[in-house]
Amino acid sequence: MRRTLAVAATLLLTLVGLAAPAAAAWQPKTPPLTTPWTNQVSPTNALPDYPRPQLVRPNWVNLNGVWDITLGSSAPESILVPYPTESALSGIQRHDDNMVYHRTFTVPADWSGRRVRLNFGAVTWETHVQVNGTPVGDHTGGYDSFSLDITPALRAGTNDLTVTVKSTVDGNRFPIGKQRKSPGGIFYTASSGIWQTVWLEPVNATAAITRLDTTPDVPGSALDVVVQSTASSQAHVDVVAGGQVVASADGLTGAHIRVPIANPHLWSPNDPFLYDLRVRLASGDAVTGYTGMRSVGKAVVGGTLRPVLNGQFVFQLGTLDQGFWPDGIYTAPTDEALRFDLERQKALGFNMVRKHIKVEPARWYYWADRLGLLVWQDMPALDAVGDTSATGHTNYESELTRIINQLKGTTSIVQWIPFNEGWGEYDAGRIVSLVRSLDPSRLVSHDSGSNCCLSDPEPGNDDIIDDHAYQISTGTRLPTASRVAVLGEFGGLGRRVTGHEWQPGAGFAYGALYGDETTLTNRYVDITTQVGRYIHTRGLSASVYTEPYDVENEVNGIYTYDRQVLKMTEARVRAVNSHVLAMASGSEVSQDELVSLRVTTSGYTDRSLRHQSGLARTDVINDGSGDLSRQDGTFWARPGLADPNCLSFETRNFPGQYLWNNNWRLAMGTPASPADATFCPRAAAGGTALESYNHPGFFVRHFNEAVYVARSGGTNPWDTASSFVPDTTWAVAVGWWRSGADLPLDQARSFRVTTPGYTDRYLRHQNGLARTDVVNSGSSSLLKNDATFVVRRGLADSSCYSLESRNFPGNYLRHQDFRVKLNAYEDSDLYRQDATFCAQPGAQAGSVRLASVNEIGARVRHYAEEVWVASNGGAHTYDNAGSYTEDTTWLVSSPWA
Repeated sequence: MRRTLAVAATLLLTLVGLAAPAAAAWQPKTPPLTTPWTNQVSPTNALPDYPRPQLVRPNWVNLNGVWDITLGSSAPESILVPYPTESALSGIQRHDDNMVYHRTFTVPADWSGRRVRLNFGAVTWETHVQVNGTPVGDHTGGYDSFSLDITPALRAGTNDLTVTVKSTVDGNRFPIGKQRKSPGGIFYTASSGIWQTVWLEPVNATAAITRLDTTPDVPGSALDVVVQSTASSQAHVDVVAGGQVVASADGLTGAHIRVPIANPHLWSPNDPFLYDLRVRLASGDAVTGYTGMRSVGKAVVGGTLRPVLNGQFVFQLGTLDQGFWPDGIYTAPTDEALRFDLERQKALGFNMVRKHIKVEPARWYYWADRLGLLVWQDMPALDAVGDTSATGHTNYESELTRIINQLKGTTSIVQWIPFNEGWGEYDAGRIVSLVRSLDPSRLVSHDSGSNCCLSDPEPGNDDIIDDHAYQISTGTRLPTASRVAVLGEFGGLGRRVTGHEWQPGAGFAYGALYGDETTLTNRYVDITTQVGRYIHTRGLSASVYTEPYDVENEVNGIYTYDRQVLKMTEARVRAVNSHVLAMASGSEVSQDELVSLRVTTSGYTDRSLRHQSGLARTDVINDGSGDLSRQDGTFWARPGLADPNCLSFETRNFPGQYLWNNNWRLAMGTPASPADATFCPRAAAGGTALESYNHPGFFVRHFNEAVYVARSGGTNPWDTASSFVPDTTWAVAVGWWRSGADLPLDQARSFRVTTPGYTDRYLRHQNGLARTDVVNSGSSSLLKNDATFVVRRGLADSSCYSLESRNFPGNYLRHQDFRVKLNAYEDSDLYRQDATFCAQPGAQAGSVRLASVNEIGARVRHYAEEVWVASNGGAHTYDNAGSYTEDTTWLVSSPWA
């Protein structure tokens, strides 16, 4: 493939000279921001790479370069194709609904006797093409490629090409994605006219290949190929690896050709191996391409429905990739830039991208295939607000069909998403069925963010439950027996970088703006760690972070819009991403967190490991179980007593006592040796296997409700090989009991500051706000009452706590916009969450930290006498890392009143 593309590129340089139009005055405009590739673009190298890597012909003429264009009633100008008219690189940098492109070209003499096809990567939206004044074809659609046979209209020597385009950017009549004539907020500059490569190529006059539809059959060790062509013909298919033909088959065009591949080398993000294809028709027409062997599906893994790649659960850790550029808008300035966008995401530890309501040029998918990034492909949306027209529906379905047919041979695509947050949504169940009829080999999500915004009721016939939850504070919906659970958008963390803003000072994010690299990275680590906790706690199978690159004034990117500044610390981003993927595989467990170990054996997934009467066993535990069961089923995952790279499990309600191997039975207490209480996490199917540190090959296993350290096929009854793998696989979830420290229920307490120099101050309320003040025996009765709270069960979680005012019964401390306040009880989920705090051990005996249940990583903190829920090193002044540990530690004291 590389050799073929290199030859094609060399030939292109010769042919471009033959096809160059008359000299025209083209000058690029100055974009608000320049990328590292802006200045590499010129009339002689406007996207010179062969544009269609899955169907390559060695002879072609690239028509990218300077064309004449007339916008509306304006005078003719020069434009650099294929950059859209609104882009700086086009040399126009403005929109008009109507445009007429013009250039001349010559056909190489050695193409004589063949048909000549004119190809367009994409043009927005309504296109009419004439050659030498003769109409040769029309097209509607902004995202799919099209090809026209222009042979009858050609003449010897110079030929005249006119392309008339109408682009009203009308989201009620046709898909536009996030394009807007008047961009603002989450909608961006439109991309009108020709925005992908235009080229000529010769094809066989009798029968010519138009598309290769490839579908891997991994279980059957075969590749299904349908060779689409202009006329029926015999076709020969070679599958090539390392330059050697490894499989071949023959068949008719338009029919399924089965190509057996012995021991296929499978494609995955960790090993993105691709086979080359050579296809030849009896007519003599021939092309090259490529494909990857991989399977996509869903299956119950570890007791939870998961998406599977090659039969294995791979957590899909992705980004919301919108594909906008400050210099080219929809069109990347160069192929190197296109590759950079994906290469950097892979380097940061992501294994998936969600291509957000845009379709990219074919080379983008080529790089995703080559680099090993899974792709969720959105359909560009109709208008985001309100009902859409019958005409819009017709155009939407027509273009959806063409896009899927065009892309369904792409190895990296694993999911189709017709709608986003209900934008332009209609007949979702029928649209899902349409997508399945076009491509039954991939998963379908009817609506990413179906919990949000304008979404219609769920049709239930798709494969995915997709939530958008930017602070992921209230959890995600659970998977069902037929639908996988994913987090289709989260994050939206913003940071402006001076000198790298689309409009200086106008940048916004989906929450607070972070002032520097460290605070932004801190927050990314916090929320991404929470994603990891949801994998085995809530059955989460994928997440999509918003977003890899800023887009215009939306500054949520890991990089700035110009791709010049990485706004987070790369090593920390990569480390937490790797940790999440390792948690999903089971090879890592977060240390110093409260966890529960859930059974994954089919039929027993409602059971968890717990201690009882000094021994470990499994019992049914759920949110409705009693306090003792949930506490007994919760453990601190500590660094291993014998090896800190492994684990030891300290009981939550008996500090200092551990689970340990007592003559092969797992017991609770003081271990005979540190090694007996040390277990090393190993990757397992849908969870974690816990291997004994001092007995390699032995794993923690449940057997007849008891728990042992067992080996498969050993001499003891609990060593039976039957069901050994699922019995030794544990889903490590957030602990059934979320508080690691106890407070006295239904008793009054006061909470004293522990920060040196301020230990005479107490938490109190005043005028509806929480603050700290000096309280002592001589204080007024009002102050003493204000500084006294009754400890109640958590309103949102009974394993946590809520603090009711002593002198205003029914009023609770809650946080709102991070400030801790006193408000009367409200019957809402948000109030209950805001008023619930999980107690964790403080920095000194008898003290606690009070962690918010719905503001990730935030604890109750005093700062300049005020009280907030604050994170350590976050975006706000009250998140200051200085004295954070002391300021969030409260000594639980006798009540003042």
